[in-house]
Amino acid sequence: MANNNLHDAKAAKKDEFYTCIEDISNELRHYRDFFRGKSVLCNCDDPYESNFFKFFALNFNSWGLRRLVATCYDGSPVAGSELRLPFDDYPKPVRLRTAYKIVITEVPDLNGDGATDMADVDMLIRNRANVLTRLNGNGDFRSPECVAMLREADVVVTNPPFSLFREYLAQLIKYDK
Repeated sequence: MANNNLHDAKAAKKDEFYTCIEDISNELRHYRDFFRGKSVLCNCDDPYESNFFKFFALNFNSWGLRRLVATCYDGSPVAGSELRLPFDDYPKPVRLRTAYKIVITEVPDLNGDGATDMADVDMLIRNRANVLTRLNGNGDFRSPECVAMLREADVVVTNPPFSLFREYLAQLIKYDK
């Protein structure tokens, strides 16, 4: 059944598959030491939807990450429903068609509760050490600005567009990621 769903999704170019944060945690826990001091790129992950982004943001300090970057393609249908974008004052159709990136370099316990949690992730964008900006293009992983981010990253962890998986994988191989 699942295999049929994936084949149907590929044919329809339906690429929105999300990985449960529990599955991410169960797999990545084996590589915790590998991530220490690394710059992680989630280049197909809207930070408002992606459990990969949330996992790395929540574990940024305990895993000793140097930097976390996430980009999204053409904005998000749910952007602002969990966390507010700094450009949420734009009209809704513009907001939902905006590709952006977030660069996290520091995750302090801003709410003072002794833990890094989603409340702290919400405050990440307001922290001057972190930056959320619009992308010049549409956020496609093949665009020059996204390729530049790929080249700077040490590690890429993402849910790539299923219909473009071979092209995506070829790009990772080309840039030795």
